[in-house]
Order: sequence, then C-alpha cells, then structure tokens
Amino acid sequence: MMQQISIYLTSIILGIMLFFSFVIAPVTFTALDEENARKFIRKIFPYYYTVNLAISILVLISFIILKIFSLDFYLILGIAILFAVSNFLLMPLINKYRDENQGKKFKYSHFISVLINFIQMIFLVIILL
Repeated sequence: MMQQISIYLTSIILGIMLFFSFVIAPVTFTALDEENARKFIRKIFPYYYTVNLAISILVLISFIILKIFSLDFYLILGIAILFAVSNFLLMPLINKYRDENQGKKFKYSHFISVLINFIQMIFLVIILL
C-alpha cells in the first residue's frame, strides 16, 4: 500500500509541474500585465517549489521505510535536491537579476531553472514507468 501511495505522490508532483509549466505560467503572462504577472509569479513559485519539495520528501521517506534503494530512490532524491536548489538558491538569483536589470544573467539563470524543471519531469516519468 505504501508503495502505491508513493506512486500516487510521484504522479501528483508530475501533474503539478505540467500544470504550472503549460497552464499557470503561460496564462499568467497573457492574462496579466507585465508588472502584475511578475508579482504573481514571485508569489506562486515559492509555493510551487515548497509543495513539490515536501511531496518529494514524503516519497523519499516511503522509499526508506520500504527499503527501496533502487534507481527510483536516487532519482526522487535528485528531484528533491533540485527543488530545494531552485527554491532557495536559483529563484532569489533570478529575482535579483531581474530587479537589477541584468538581462544576460537573468536569461541564463531562468534558462537553468527551465532546464532543471525539464530534467525533473524526465526523472519523474522514468520513476513512473
């Protein structure tokens, strides 16, 4: 049963990520003016990262309890670490670079965050296969 719950939780993470990537972010920038879109994104993304980090940790705990230390364990560990890095290191840098009009650094750090998100989604699909 716990293994089934970890599969559901992993699916939830992937669903949240897909929803944010293909619904929340695009709609935000088309429905709101640039200033309000920025405010909204800055408020919602910390929740996005924190919720996904918490769910990832729950999956990790279930793997530890079930003594599952296969590739899936290390993939979800990597996913959790990347959520923490994105939330606590990368997002503040992205905001700083945007505020300071450092366009190149902003674009690069934003690209890194998108790449991390994509890699996490690939890892989640591998876990779910």
